[in-house]
Amino acid sequence: MKRGERRGAPGERRVLVVDDEPDIHELLELTLVKMGIDVVSAGSIGEAKAHLSGSDFDLCLTDMRLPDGEGLELVRFIGAQGGDIPVAVITAYGSADNAVAALKAGAFDYVGKPVGLEQVRALVKSALALPDGTQPPARNQRLIGEGVAMRGVRELTGRLARTQAPVYITGESGSGKELAARLIHENGARRGGPFVPVNCGAIPENLMESEFFGYRKGAFTGATQDKEGFFQAANGGTLFLDEVAELPMAMQVKLLRAIQEKQVRKIGATQEDPVDVRILCATHQDLGRCVEQGRFRQDLFYRLNVIELRMPPLRECREDIPAIAASVLERLLAQNGLPEKRLSAEALEALAAHGFPGNVRELENILERAVALCTGDEIRVEDLQSGGSVILPPAGRVPSGPLPEYLEQVEREAILAALGKTGFNRTAAAKLLGISFRTLRYRMQRLDIREPEPARDNGPAPGTPA
Repeated sequence: MKRGERRGAPGERRVLVVDDEPDIHELLELTLVKMGIDVVSAGSIGEAKAHLSGSDFDLCLTDMRLPDGEGLELVRFIGAQGGDIPVAVITAYGSADNAVAALKAGAFDYVGKPVGLEQVRALVKSALALPDGTQPPARNQRLIGEGVAMRGVRELTGRLARTQAPVYITGESGSGKELAARLIHENGARRGGPFVPVNCGAIPENLMESEFFGYRKGAFTGATQDKEGFFQAANGGTLFLDEVAELPMAMQVKLLRAIQEKQVRKIGATQEDPVDVRILCATHQDLGRCVEQGRFRQDLFYRLNVIELRMPPLRECREDIPAIAASVLERLLAQNGLPEKRLSAEALEALAAHGFPGNVRELENILERAVALCTGDEIRVEDLQSGGSVILPPAGRVPSGPLPEYLEQVEREAILAALGKTGFNRTAAAKLLGISFRTLRYRMQRLDIREPEPARDNGPAPGTPA
């Protein structure tokens, strides 16, 4: 049975604790009971599997090393059963490799020995805050498209939202890396906490440490009061490090320690403070090549690159360009309080054929310029400009007959394609084409496009047995 489907008392929470060390087991059990959580105990993999097969749990908290195997077996066992119970793994002190292996295997999170009670409480609260599958995904429309590439991205972001593993998002500039990071945050256990985006390339090197970790009053000249850093601002939420390859070496060392120890020390402070932050990072550079060139620490690379998410460039999602363009156009018009405008069929064809070296960011700039240049309610090809040049349709589609007939044919093909993709749902097709429902209905009437009648079953033909 999946998480959230328990037949017990409403609001009841149950955690399976798997550990063969009596002291740690007792410590975890006392901590969870004080949080009002029902605890079930197991001392081995076999015993834990028996409990998981016969009962329902909201979380499994297991030691990495057990008498009859490793805690990762429980991660795989739950996945094989089709369950979605989060599994948190307890690893030995300083065993970073085990922690990374657990996260890659699909563990929700990890906690190191000696076990810190505050860290355990924060972990348990995050795991219990995971959506149980009954809530709709938050703002799923932000990654628009039904092509193979974009469907794959949405599926992976959905899985990544259910773990605390660090995620390394790759992709060209303007391909939507921050949007993917926000989607992971908004559909995960930390959706109620802050999302703090940081452009690592925009911070002067001499301010890096104070900006990331904060400082105490009097720590240096000009420090007239205490200041929180990015880690403190993101506490309980997600810290998104964009262009992480731009971090200088000295800062990479400090960042590695903060990630491993889950603690940071303000400038001028004598002790470290615990922080509960999930790290997501992105860069348009090849971080592996940066490691080979000695510009990025290998140990930090392995801590950040637990799971990689690749954002496809827009040229690999040509079938989704009309839908993305319609969404961007709708947002631009709403932001500027402008009346409805639509993209002509020829303009859509031109956009679909464009190379988009700047990806979605370039598309946004093209449409923002087009909205300003367009004097009517239809954006035409001559309104589409990128880099000072008009975006033209592919040369292979130069009309062989009169232009009005050619444009009607292009319009008919675009409408039929949209209707076919949406199962003749005219509302969805209108949205896909970037036009209103009323406009689509008018154009269908003008072009004599009708919904096909369903095949009828008139019974057996005369002379055949019923």
